[in-house]
Amino acid sequence: MSSERDTAPPAAQPAPYRRAKETAAAVLIADKAADWTIRAGGMSVIVAVFGIMVFLAEVVAPLLMDGALDGRSSAPWPRSEGRAALIATDENLSMIATVSDSGQVSAVHAASGERLVVPSFEFDGRQATAAAHTLTGNQMAFGFEDGSIRFANVEFKIELIESEARPAGLKPLGDSGDLTDGSSVFTPIATGQLRKVSVVAAVGGPQMIASRQPIRAIDYRVGGPAERPVRAFVTVDAAGVGRLSRAETRKNMVTGRERISVTTAELPGLDAGVAVSAALINDQADQVYFAETSGTVRRYDARDFSNPVLAETIDIAPGATKLTSIAFLIGEQSLVVGRDDGSVDIYFRVARDNAATTDGYVLIPAKSLERHPVGVVRIAPAQRGKMFATADAEGDVWVRHGTSAQLLLKLAPEPGAAAPASLVFAPRDNALISQNGTQFTLWRFDLPHPETTIGTIFGRTWYEGYAEPTFTWQSSAGSDAFEPKLSLIPLIFGTLKATFYSLLFAVPIALGAAIFTAEFTGPRVRAVVKPTMELMASLPSVVLGFIAAIILAPIAESAISAVLIAFGAIPAGLIFAACLWQLVPRATQARFGGLVRLALATAVVLLTVSACAVLAPTLENIFFAGDFKAWVSGATGTSKALLALMLWPAVFAGFWLLTNAVVGAWVMRAMKTPSTAGRDYLARWVVTALAAAVIAVLAAQIVVDLGGDVRGGVLDTFVQRNSLIVGFAMGFAVIPIIYTVSEDALTAVPEHLRAASLGLGATQWQTTIRVVVPAAMSGIFAAVMVGMGRAVGETMIVVMAAGNTPIIDWNLFAGLRALSANIAVEMPEAVRDSTLYRMLFLAALTLFAMTFVVNTLAEVVRLRFRKQTAAM
Repeated sequence: MSSERDTAPPAAQPAPYRRAKETAAAVLIADKAADWTIRAGGMSVIVAVFGIMVFLAEVVAPLLMDGALDGRSSAPWPRSEGRAALIATDENLSMIATVSDSGQVSAVHAASGERLVVPSFEFDGRQATAAAHTLTGNQMAFGFEDGSIRFANVEFKIELIESEARPAGLKPLGDSGDLTDGSSVFTPIATGQLRKVSVVAAVGGPQMIASRQPIRAIDYRVGGPAERPVRAFVTVDAAGVGRLSRAETRKNMVTGRERISVTTAELPGLDAGVAVSAALINDQADQVYFAETSGTVRRYDARDFSNPVLAETIDIAPGATKLTSIAFLIGEQSLVVGRDDGSVDIYFRVARDNAATTDGYVLIPAKSLERHPVGVVRIAPAQRGKMFATADAEGDVWVRHGTSAQLLLKLAPEPGAAAPASLVFAPRDNALISQNGTQFTLWRFDLPHPETTIGTIFGRTWYEGYAEPTFTWQSSAGSDAFEPKLSLIPLIFGTLKATFYSLLFAVPIALGAAIFTAEFTGPRVRAVVKPTMELMASLPSVVLGFIAAIILAPIAESAISAVLIAFGAIPAGLIFAACLWQLVPRATQARFGGLVRLALATAVVLLTVSACAVLAPTLENIFFAGDFKAWVSGATGTSKALLALMLWPAVFAGFWLLTNAVVGAWVMRAMKTPSTAGRDYLARWVVTALAAAVIAVLAAQIVVDLGGDVRGGVLDTFVQRNSLIVGFAMGFAVIPIIYTVSEDALTAVPEHLRAASLGLGATQWQTTIRVVVPAAMSGIFAAVMVGMGRAVGETMIVVMAAGNTPIIDWNLFAGLRALSANIAVEMPEAVRDSTLYRMLFLAALTLFAMTFVVNTLAEVVRLRFRKQTAAM
């Protein structure tokens, strides 16, 4: 029995578990789903980005598109007595009316050309020898043979009539859908009402001026309140005498009768028998121009109404050319000149320091426009902008723009038509009417953005009232006479300026903090410091902007000297403290961790700031002659002390490098003794600092003696909300981003690189600067670029703290306006599809392009750094 048990076979062992080598179908499906989801998400982001860009481009494109001619119509013009002195139309292009120098008012229906019966002026059978009208055309002045003046008014009266009050007997006017009772035009509108347009004409009695000579030339302007208008006009009589007159109207509130009193002053400088072809006066009646066919223009300074003086005489038709037409554009700062050779120029009255004129202004040609093939005979300014039209002797009419100097449309006449005798823009600048005595032509067109070209948006443009072409942004003002200035260059400059100053403040602090926490502190300190820094990123930019504008800006203004000195004192204090730290025995240093070092560094910063605040008056006396604002404006003191302070870091660095090159080996051998190394290093630092200070003072003295001055560039006139405040506030917004990404990049450097460097005898600082930082350079560069992107797109801080001034000025104490801030400020005022609306979208597209280019370049550079460190 026993032997049977011993020889029994062993029990069978269970088979080992073998895991199936095939991946489960659910895992494969999930993996594929995740793969395609990530791909779809990435492609969606790309499509969204390009979709935004396409949308922006679509909104912006009309800014650079040509205008369109919507239609042209012609019809015979009713024969009238005398020469046409005025042609006008209403806002809806329902009627066209003319006024002849005999006082006859004629009107036709614009669409059909059918004549309408309207009241005329009563001139007692006389015919005017000269006539003029205001830019809007409703106010007129007529001069007569006896030297008298009559004021007249021609208006289009517009009424809305309910359908039940529709007059009986209205007749249709062609196929236009309009109706007439023989004198007015009735147009059905969407509300079911009728819009009635009729002509109202009224003329006043004759007003005598000083001479009874026939009036040969006249110009007329109306100002003042509606109940007491002040009429200013300039006349030239047959004897060649020019007069500036002012007519004031007073109304008796009891009887309702009006009394007009005329004051006249004679204009000097006109020779007897001079044939003045045109007279011009501006709205303020402080500028008067007399032009002759020969091209001689006399400009008068009439700011003293009782004693006008001849300010300048200029020839604007050089050589054998003749002056054929001259007119003001709206606002009366641009003088458009047409000549018999087809040339068209725009003249500006510009202040010049060396002007040989009585008022310090000179009339200069600012823009030369494309010329007609034949002589120019008419110039018609637009009523709502800087557009104008020129007509030549062959009847061709060209529509132009004064700001952009571009030719917008070329309008051809009917075959065989004569040159226009009258030319006028419609009140809405959407049509042009010409009349040559026998027929009229109506051109309808769409020119939504005539002031925008590549040149006006990104180039220098010469604007009215400016001494030279400039980059200027000023999108709106309170009147139609305003010239929009839509250059994006000041906004791009403001964006780059704000970004530069904010990074100048943020990058050293963020990188220094990242290096300190990653390399010189332990995990406990890093666990506190890093979340605290990241928490700063959660602060809303509007809060930072509010604090900067309301709290920081006034404090910086009151203690600006201490703030500026602190920029140099804090780094110097930290370096000096680091040298003192070297005097502490190595064993004692080893006992203190990163928390103690951080506390000591914080204490040094606070002590330095406190010292700057206490010593601020003394420092202001030394560097800024006792008053910083007066000093920085150039009103007092010299820049010697500040220039020496600015030169000191460069001289110190150069002197330090020079000593390293000359006696560096000897110094390193002398500093190898641990007990004296710290003392020797401190002594070297102090000696180098003192030597650099002496050299910097001597260099500053030489620069000042040669006429150099640090003021007038980066340092100039101080305003409270300036680039310095923006740099502070945006710096605090950018620091957490740069710090976090940089610290992660430094921490990710392999530990064996540090161990190898330390094992070869390098110090911790040498290891950090020469090994760790280069290895993490791709991440550090990416951090700076991300911070730059944050600064470029910042809006609320710039809006609230930058002063909102779109100027090109590197002055640290001047304001700025960035692209993003401009969009936020002006978008609420922009009318949909207006020029300003599209320009704001162009600003957004420009910001988009800047960010795209910066990020692309940053990625290229980052990949190069990454390739260089890949082998580590």
